This record gives sequence, C-alpha cells and structure tokens, in this order.
Amino acid sequence: QVQLVESGGGLVQPGGSLRLSCAASGFTLDNYSIGWFRQAPGKEREGVSCINRHGSITYVDSVKGRFSISRDNVKNMVYLQMNSLKPEDTAVYYCARRYGYCSGFTNNYDYWGQGTQVTVSS
Repeated sequence: QVQLVESGGGLVQPGGSLRLSCAASGFTLDNYSIGWFRQAPGKEREGVSCINRHGSITYVDSVKGRFSISRDNVKNMVYLQMNSLKPEDTAVYYCARRYGYCSGFTNNYDYWGQGTQVTVSS
C-alpha cells in the first residue's frame, strides 16, 4: 500500500539546522511530485516546498534561501534540508504526493505522511 513516512524532526535552537526525510513506498516515486507542507498550532496547513518528477522546485517565500528540497528516486526518498531555522518555522511538517505537477493546494495531494514535529526554540 502507499505510504509516506516523515522523520528527522526535533527541537533545535534558532539558527540551527534539521534535515527532514520522507520515505515513500508502495508506488513509483519517479511519477509523482512530492510536496512538503507544515501546520502550526491554530493555523492552516501551508505549502513549504515541492519537487516535481522533472526536478523542478518551488519554495514558499518565507523559506527561500534557507530550505532546500531534493529527491532520490532510487532510494525512494525526498529530503528537506532546513537551515537558519527561526521560531516561526515551528510546526508539524508533512510530505504528500501528487500525480502531476506541483501544487500549493492541499486538496491536490492524495496521500500524506503522519507528520514530524519541528520546534525551534532557545
């Protein structure tokens, strides 16, 4: 069955770094776009970054220059390298798949992981 499993979250001080991983199984990763989303308490889920099947990448403005998305279709993995973390990056981070091009709308993604908590605090 289709599964997406996030890992790599944790507690980090402002300015620190984390690398999130999204392990995909039960489908051929090559054919899908993978998006990273986040949801902070009391806020709507928002798109953070996405990489499509051709390697084209998008970022939300608030993370440009700090976050980097990548994929390894051989290992069925997608990564989100997060540097220069800020307290406002605190959220549960999710990866999700979409058949086709990237989209910023959560409704366009059909499978989601369970999420991993990222907390940026001193």
